[in-house]
Amino acid sequence: MVNLVAAQTPLLHGLMKMAGVQPHRVEIEPGTVMNFWVPNETIKKPRKGEKNKNPTLTKPNKPVIVLVHGFAAEGIVTWQFQVGALTKKYSVYIPDLLFFGSSITDKTDRSPAFQAETLVKGLKKFGIEKCIVVGFSYGGMVAFKMAELYPDLVQAMVISGSILALTDSISEAALSELGYKSSSELLLPNSVKGLKTLLSIATYKKLWFPNRLHKDYLEVMFTNRKERAELLEGLVINNKDPTIPRFVQKIHLLWGENDQIFNLGLAQNMKGQLGETATFQGIQKAGHLVHLERPCVYNRCLKRFLTSLLENGVQK
Repeated sequence: MVNLVAAQTPLLHGLMKMAGVQPHRVEIEPGTVMNFWVPNETIKKPRKGEKNKNPTLTKPNKPVIVLVHGFAAEGIVTWQFQVGALTKKYSVYIPDLLFFGSSITDKTDRSPAFQAETLVKGLKKFGIEKCIVVGFSYGGMVAFKMAELYPDLVQAMVISGSILALTDSISEAALSELGYKSSSELLLPNSVKGLKTLLSIATYKKLWFPNRLHKDYLEVMFTNRKERAELLEGLVINNKDPTIPRFVQKIHLLWGENDQIFNLGLAQNMKGQLGETATFQGIQKAGHLVHLERPCVYNRCLKRFLTSLLENGVQK
C-alpha cells in the first residue's frame, strides 16, 4: 500500500524548488553528513561535457536566514509555509539536523552543542560568514548554542516554543502537567493514538486527519528512533549546571500564546533572564506549532523583526 505522506514528498520538494531552495548534502567530516536546503542561485550544476560532475557552490548574495526545525519533522516540513515568504529578500538555508531527514553521524555525542557545531561547520562550507537564526522548539535550543559558541556568526535570533536549556526540574514539571513520564513517550509516539495526542497538545485548534495519514506520517517522519531518544536524553541537564550566557545578539521570542509544551510563563521568565537584548511577541489562538497554525501572522511578525534588523545595520 502506498504511503500517502511519502507520496506527497516529491510535490513538497517541487514546491520548495519553485519557492527558491533545493537540497544539497554536505560531508561535514568522515562519518558525518548533513542535508541542507539552500538557495537555488548558490548551486551551479556542471555543464554537459565538463569533467567535474559535482555542483559548484557560491556564496549567498542576500542576508542569510537559517531555519532550524523542531523534533517531530525535518526541515522543509517544519518551515514549508515560511520559505516562500522569505526567499525574495533573503538567502534561506534549512538544515536537517543530525538523525532527521538524510543527516547522519557515526559520532556518539548527542548534545545540542554538537548539533550546533555540526550545523555551523556545514554553513561555513557554503561560505556563510553572518546569519540570523530562526529556531523552533528543539531547534531553538540548538540555535541558542550556536549563538553562544559562535557570536561572530550568529547576528540575531528568533525563537519560538523553546527555552535556553531543559533542566531536570523544567522537564519533570512540563511532562507531569501533560501526563507523561518521559520526553520520549511524548515526542516519539509509536502509535496513531500517541501521535494524535501529541498533535492535540501541540496545537490550539484541534485538527482532524484520518488514521491512515497518522500511520503513514509515523512511518516517514519518526525514523532513527534510538538516536532521537538519545538526543532527548542529551537535552536534559542538572538544575545545578545551567548558567545563562551573556548573549550579544538581539533575540526575539515569537510565541503561540496557547503553547502547552513551553507556556507563556516560561517564555516571559526566559525574557527576563536574557535581559535587554530580548523582546517578546505573542500570537493569539496558536499553540506550540504557531508557525504552522497561523503562518500568515507568524510570517508578518518574523519579517517585521528581520526588517528592523536590516534597518539597524545587521548584515549590511
